[in-house]
Amino acid sequence: MPEPARLPAYLPADVAQFVTDRLADGSYGDLDSLLAAALKRLRETETAAAAWPPGDSSCAALARGHDWSASALGPIGCWPPALGTTVSNVVNSPVAKFLVWGVDDPVLLYNDFFAALAGGRHPAAFGATIGTVWPELAELFAGLRERSLAGEALLLREHALMLDRERAPEGSVCDLFFTPIYTAPGRIGGVMCTVLDITERVRAQKILTRRGAELQAMADVLPYLVIRVDRTHRYRFVNAYGAAWYGIDADRLIGMQVEDVIGKTAFKERRVLADRAMAGETVVTRAVLPDHTGRRRRLELHFMPSYDEAGRIDGAHVLAVDIEDTLRVLEEEHRDNTRFRTAMRAMHGVLWTNTADGRMLGEQPAWAQLTGQSFEQYQGYGWADAVHPDDAQPTIEAWERAVTARSMFVFEHRIRDHRGGWRTFLVRSLPILDDAGAIVEWVGVHTDITEQRRAEAALREVNETLEARVLTEIERRRGAEATLAHAQRLETIGQLSGGVAHDFNNLLQVIAGNLELLSHDIAGNPRAERRVANALAGVARGSRLSAQLLAFGRRQPLAPRVVDLAAFLSGMDEMLRRAVGADIEIDMPAPANANQWNCLIDPAQLENALLNLALNARDAMEGHGRLKLSLDHDGDGFVRLAVSDTGSGIAPEIIDKVCEPFFTTKAERKGSGLGLSMVYGFVTQSGGRVQIFSEPGLGTTVQLSLPRGAEIAEPVEPVQRPAGASSPSPGGSEHILVVEDDEQVRIAVVALLEGLGYRVSEAPDAGRALALIESGLRVDLLFTDVVMPGSLKSPELARLARQHLPGLRVLFTSGYTADAIMHDGRLDAGVELLSKPYTRDSLAHRLRELLDMPKPDRPAQPRVLLVEDDELIRLNATELLIEAGYVVDQTDTAEHAIGLAAAARPDILVTDINLPGLSGPDLARRLRGEHASLGVVFASGAVEARQPGALADAVALSKPYGRSALLAAVQAARPGGKAVDAGLPQRFGEPA
Repeated sequence: MPEPARLPAYLPADVAQFVTDRLADGSYGDLDSLLAAALKRLRETETAAAAWPPGDSSCAALARGHDWSASALGPIGCWPPALGTTVSNVVNSPVAKFLVWGVDDPVLLYNDFFAALAGGRHPAAFGATIGTVWPELAELFAGLRERSLAGEALLLREHALMLDRERAPEGSVCDLFFTPIYTAPGRIGGVMCTVLDITERVRAQKILTRRGAELQAMADVLPYLVIRVDRTHRYRFVNAYGAAWYGIDADRLIGMQVEDVIGKTAFKERRVLADRAMAGETVVTRAVLPDHTGRRRRLELHFMPSYDEAGRIDGAHVLAVDIEDTLRVLEEEHRDNTRFRTAMRAMHGVLWTNTADGRMLGEQPAWAQLTGQSFEQYQGYGWADAVHPDDAQPTIEAWERAVTARSMFVFEHRIRDHRGGWRTFLVRSLPILDDAGAIVEWVGVHTDITEQRRAEAALREVNETLEARVLTEIERRRGAEATLAHAQRLETIGQLSGGVAHDFNNLLQVIAGNLELLSHDIAGNPRAERRVANALAGVARGSRLSAQLLAFGRRQPLAPRVVDLAAFLSGMDEMLRRAVGADIEIDMPAPANANQWNCLIDPAQLENALLNLALNARDAMEGHGRLKLSLDHDGDGFVRLAVSDTGSGIAPEIIDKVCEPFFTTKAERKGSGLGLSMVYGFVTQSGGRVQIFSEPGLGTTVQLSLPRGAEIAEPVEPVQRPAGASSPSPGGSEHILVVEDDEQVRIAVVALLEGLGYRVSEAPDAGRALALIESGLRVDLLFTDVVMPGSLKSPELARLARQHLPGLRVLFTSGYTADAIMHDGRLDAGVELLSKPYTRDSLAHRLRELLDMPKPDRPAQPRVLLVEDDELIRLNATELLIEAGYVVDQTDTAEHAIGLAAAARPDILVTDINLPGLSGPDLARRLRGEHASLGVVFASGAVEARQPGALADAVALSKPYGRSALLAAVQAARPGGKAVDAGLPQRFGEPA
């Protein structure tokens, strides 16, 4: 029997197996018969192979007609089933494929689509060994062979492959998919590769990438923001300017949510505009926006729809042009133009323009306003019709010379104004030249010099009598200099007096306060009581002296009122007669019509001044004579009150000194020398003047010129109390806050107040006093010194304290008010002042006057807690609420608002919905849990501000809002409140 190994190698496996099986079981008969049967079997196999592989592609036909017996694969009939099947799949595939079969010297097979890529290598490459026909492909396969033959499926993306296109080698880019072909379990006969030629796609992608880079480069050089966002409001494109604006790298910015970059509040405003663009609308608007440094700039925003390749809107383009610098230039130009026009008006200038040959064209409003000419009248050379006939020809000649020389035109002529009169003008005009030096137009100004020329004429007239006028002027100046020197001396003394009075009054207050306290400790000891009374009398004398010094120095606080002098003098008649004695006759003015002698004056100080003058007159007449009071008007808006006596008069050499403090002609201890100085200072501080006329041996007249009052006079009762008139010092149980920087004064006044029964708190300065009130201290009256150290002044303390305590009474005290509560010598409106030093009795009565004043008719406005993170909105809303009478606590965070609410217990909460940290609704719920009656107003610019919230009774206030809407919302939030306008605030849950 033949050995199986000696059978022909070309026999297909099934034929070889057929022969082997027959030899093994002995059923072959003889060998020749067996071989004949085998050959028959082989011919049947070859006949079937002749029709393999099926298909009508050129490569299928090529495979069927190829002589495979000469190749390493052998006849088709001898191929392994896996090879035959794979070849059939390859040649009939609709995509480019090739098959590498074998291990040592693999054979290349492929289909028609790959043949197109092979170019000139086809058909020689079909069925040939890969290394002989396609070295680079063989090299690629060699690099992947071990992995492919190990059964690994491989993918090469965008692989560069040299192909032969129309017999010209060309580099191509392909995606290669390698699939191992198994002939038996664990045994791989070859590798099939699917080839996708992506050369054009890669080339197109490179073009797109390059164009995208070019677009990015072009956008990056633009001096404004260029952005594209998709429908999810994520950044998909941003240029370098935009990345720098946000302070975020462009690569990191792409894909980020817009809200995360610009914040919730700004996003809500911009989203509305972006959504409109995504609906197909182009929106242009302006806004003031901050960059990443917080610098706020004015921008012009353009929102436009963005389209994809299919023409569908896939987002929005945003173009943001920074117009801050442009607007500033325009504003500066506007300011410059306004300044120029204002300067023209200030100098009586009329601006005009002319063409190169001197014709007036277009609108010339200033010229028309000056001359009254219509547009048609001044067109062309119509301006010449306004020039005086005698000046017309000289003007034209001077103008022609300036045009020829292309130089400034300067001339003086008369112009008929719109009233028909002639006024003198100086005209100056300059030509505007082009680059070639030719005149483009003229710009000129007519300046009215009529008054200047009149003054020059008057000056010429004056010069003719110059010598006489110089002598007169020298004499006048000498008198003025003497008057000025006298006034300066009095002013210097007054300033010194005011400064001394301040410290002196504080010292007197310490003494007086302690003496008042001591008087209670020594009650029942007559000797000690007498000594304390004498000491208090000394304090009173010192107080009067200080008051006279302040009056002379024009530093005393005045409370002027409109007073009918005739009625006032009538009311003082009895007082004056008691003061001068029965041996002096008093002549009073006759009754007059009501308000005929009205003047604006402090009645208490006027009463003191008249008493001083009456007592001086009494001493000058030595108790016998005639005192006359008379009234008159002058032409300067004053009422003249003259006090005349028939006394000894004043010597001429001393009449200029009698108003100086401490100057007196009386015997020692007969006068302080402050009476007339007090009168002089009081009248001067009131805006009037004092004149003294006297003749030795005949008498003296002191004339007071007092400012007239235009309003109806108020009835005035005499201020001086009868001697010995007094009443018990009233006390009370209210709470008083004492603010005094002088510790000794503060100790004394606190003790006086506590002795009167009051509850007292104290502070050494305004800052600490305000801190006490802000901490929740409730007081009924603020008693504060006017002049104190520290940045916070007493008037500001009073204003801020009243914001926290609307019903608070305020009483100022001072020994020298300066300008803190007094302006132009008068107490500010509504200011209550108790001058130092004061007695226990005067303090007690003054306190009760203020504390017993009736409360305002309207109820106090509730306390509002305002929570708003936008500083401008918060400050504006705070001011509006305070103006409306509300007490306002304000902050920018909910966390801080919780602390304020605990201390101040507000009645109404006005809060934005979106706050940093805790939200507005969360804050409202928390505070409502602690204060069930708390009214709530939600203020927001978002649409969701009107949807039902956690608090159904809260009031919704839409931003932006004005004063009416804000106050209506607060009113509606009060318990039982209703919106005053259905179109303004609405409660949550109500239809918007």
